[in-house]
Amino acid sequence: MSALPAGSAAVPVVSAQGVGKRYGPTVALSDVSLTVRPGESHALVGRNGAGKSTLVSILTGLSKTDTGHVEFGGVPAPPLSKQDDWKRAVACVYQHAMVVPQLTVAENLFLNRQSGKGFAIGWQRLRRQARDLLDSWDVGVDVDTPAGELSVEDRQFVEIARALSYGARFIVLDEPTAQLDSQAIDRLFARMRQMQANGVTFLFISHHLHEVYEVCQAVTVLRDAKHILTAPVSEVGRAELIDAMTGEQGGLSVRDASTREALAEDAAEVLAVDGLSGDGFADVTFRIHRGEVIGLAGSNASGKHQVAETVYGLRPPSSGTVRVDGKPLKPGDIPAAIRAGIGCVPRDRHHEGLVLEHSIADNATLSILDRMGKGGLAAPGARYGRAVRALRDYDIVAADADQPVSDLSGGNQQKVVLARALAGDPRLVVLINPTAGVDVKSKEALLAVVDRVRAEGKAVLIVSDELDDLRLSDRVLVLRAGAVVAEHRAGWSDGDLVADIEGVER
Repeated sequence: MSALPAGSAAVPVVSAQGVGKRYGPTVALSDVSLTVRPGESHALVGRNGAGKSTLVSILTGLSKTDTGHVEFGGVPAPPLSKQDDWKRAVACVYQHAMVVPQLTVAENLFLNRQSGKGFAIGWQRLRRQARDLLDSWDVGVDVDTPAGELSVEDRQFVEIARALSYGARFIVLDEPTAQLDSQAIDRLFARMRQMQANGVTFLFISHHLHEVYEVCQAVTVLRDAKHILTAPVSEVGRAELIDAMTGEQGGLSVRDASTREALAEDAAEVLAVDGLSGDGFADVTFRIHRGEVIGLAGSNASGKHQVAETVYGLRPPSSGTVRVDGKPLKPGDIPAAIRAGIGCVPRDRHHEGLVLEHSIADNATLSILDRMGKGGLAAPGARYGRAVRALRDYDIVAADADQPVSDLSGGNQQKVVLARALAGDPRLVVLINPTAGVDVKSKEALLAVVDRVRAEGKAVLIVSDELDDLRLSDRVLVLRAGAVVAEHRAGWSDGDLVADIEGVER
């Protein structure tokens, strides 16, 4: 199936035809084509490993196609050596900020392009140019603010403005909403529509399919390094889109807690949180029992992440207590939390969950080295054996246990993080955004593991922006402005939960 939006007679902003790319024996792209029309937001979707990142690297001049060709505005793409020409044609704003945090907004906007004579920088002119640039695109950021102090949302807008300053009017947004709350996402989408009206075209990459329907006019699906579908968004249903991504019928299958047997009344209490206060939250109290899943919902500013991180020891509380199996947990002490029987999947797998340059074997056994050998020195064979079992138990797709985790797709990286969290057979598992940035089938696999360990009797605390992740919960606590404002039992409706998250009456 292939169709184009209205106005398809216009010369495409970008056209990739018959693109192929191999890395040794691995086929990263096979005869892939993509056409993006002026002024549209075109979604590029697919499971992790489908070829999206490879296609983006080719479209942005980071790698060369083996077969096929790319054109911008009907003109062949420049050679890779002419990066200034690429910057005038296309830019990519990645999920992880590419600003220099120690430099000001103005310095980031014109990095290596500072005006002045000789080695001197004309600071007044630089600030004036920065203000003019931001004002022209309605970006309300102080040009003298260090970029590291900006919100994720504002950093993205600064990166978009920097790309536009080169003359590019085609912007690739790679998972732009992954770290934004609902209000920031709404503002991003409003800004995208405004920029589209002013001649900017977007290639939008997201695992959140509802966002595709909200902000995009066309969608292209890749699967197994091949082009599967291009069509107007209005002509593709959600189930059809998921089928195209997975090659299977039925879409996402997530077990709802309301369909399983009720928790035993005499189930032992595993976690007791009493009057817990800290950075961004106050006076939070709840209990979790064996075989029970408790969800924490709310906006990114609600304090839900900070509560979970405090339970695990990533943050010290200002007051209150955390007890595991009735014993007080030493505050702000991760090793103490691990010894007490807590496993954790942290919020950011790249910075908190993985040592990217190390192997799967290294990463999967980090939390249990003290159990595998004296002084934390474990025999390589023992670590490798544990990692091989993890590959099997968590369906991690990799060449072998010695493969660096940096080589894995996002979904497989997250499976390694989960394998490490469960390696020590914890009594309580804390999961923070466990399916962020993973594809539909990886999400299913990760949530199936959560359901499995719950059935084994572990207690689970799950914090997520994804409603599908929370469906496993026996109860969902809603936080707003740092306080628990509502509780929903299994079987809740999307509308009721979202209304409490947003603080509106239905």
